[in-house]
Amino acid sequence: MNNKVDVTWAGNMAFEAAVNGFKLMMDADESVGGKNRGPRPKPLTLASLGGCTAMDVISMLKKMRVEPEYFNIAIDGELTDEHPKYYHKIHLTYIFRGQGLEMEKLEKAVNLSLERYCGVYTLLKQGSEITHSVVIE
Repeated sequence: MNNKVDVTWAGNMAFEAAVNGFKLMMDADESVGGKNRGPRPKPLTLASLGGCTAMDVISMLKKMRVEPEYFNIAIDGELTDEHPKYYHKIHLTYIFRGQGLEMEKLEKAVNLSLERYCGVYTLLKQGSEITHSVVIE
């Protein structure tokens, strides 16, 4: 399966991405010529990672008949100091709330996502140290 994304210049440092029929504006900070009209591309990489693994985790938890009341992934990315700057360290904190949640099942779903299903994780781990933790609040 191939994917196609179009990124079109929208003036100054802004670019509009067309993805699966949706449009997303990206822009740079005003200090480098942007107008702050949208998120920066690098943090969107972290959002892609979060979305990819979150969808896997929820899908697997449903199969295990586990439904949290709340689920969030807090993602911290540390950029290198030198160019080209990239996330050399990424930490994902999987946060769950709900009644009767079993840590063993939550960790199993997270580990299956990261070790087997999440393609964004597989891509990023080639150049980044990625760690994770699971929390029940």
